[in-house]
Amino acid sequence: MKGKNFLIASTGIYPYFDNIDYANLAYKIAKVVNSGGGQTRMFMPRFGVVNERKHQLHEVIRLSGVNLVINDDDMPLIIKVASIPKERMQVYFIENDEFFKRKFVFKDEDEKYFKDNDGRIVFFAKGVVETTKKLKWRPDFLLGFNWFSSLLPLYIKTYYKNEPLFQYTKIYIVLTDELLDEPLQSKLTDNLMFDEIPEKFIKQLEEPTIENLLKLSIDLSDGVVLRSKNIPKSISSHVKKNKNLHVVDLAGIDIEEDITELKEKFSEAFAEKNEASK
Repeated sequence: MKGKNFLIASTGIYPYFDNIDYANLAYKIAKVVNSGGGQTRMFMPRFGVVNERKHQLHEVIRLSGVNLVINDDDMPLIIKVASIPKERMQVYFIENDEFFKRKFVFKDEDEKYFKDNDGRIVFFAKGVVETTKKLKWRPDFLLGFNWFSSLLPLYIKTYYKNEPLFQYTKIYIVLTDELLDEPLQSKLTDNLMFDEIPEKFIKQLEEPTIENLLKLSIDLSDGVVLRSKNIPKSISSHVKKNKNLHVVDLAGIDIEEDITELKEKFSEAFAEKNEASK
């Protein structure tokens, strides 16, 4: 992995999010990459549950000031950054008051899913790409965690298809236990149509379930990282159907106390991919 750039996009990254498995995994993978001589850029939404004062977030003026258009609405993009204590790693926060300021992540205080979760994932995907462009940083690999990052393969392969920074990026979708048990709002397809996403992809999301969203992202990815042994059968079967996928199996690895096994398996998998791409 020496000299390789990894872009990591996740719903949450430890220590700025609950110490749940996928947030911890994103953090530990970044440590593995950095210790192996690679570089990372990590992105997550600046949800209202993130304590800005405690974690010393500050706005990056040169990266902010862009408006993203979501279904004909101009939405200001603010980028904040924080340094992980005792690590030479930074996390970039995608911020927008309308989408992320609320003190909840996916559900409101009555445990009802937010009706704009569809718009939030479009904003996050476009925000990650636009910020990477401003950083003028070329990722060799992109790891998008779960459904919240699942539009990144679609947007990079269509909306941003002429963006030179991503011409040679290998895209991976990381599958963990993070799933919604309800579909997204039907406005998802309206958002995609506004961005002139090809109809053949929009048709796959006419029923905007998380399952269909993940299946589409798998189809457009170069590889899949399997973290959970409990991935729904429909999703795991879809992975097997895509014969050209590079599958990295990290399920069952205990990363809480020791990341040695993670380092060995992850490094081996991506070293093999580097050799295959030469």
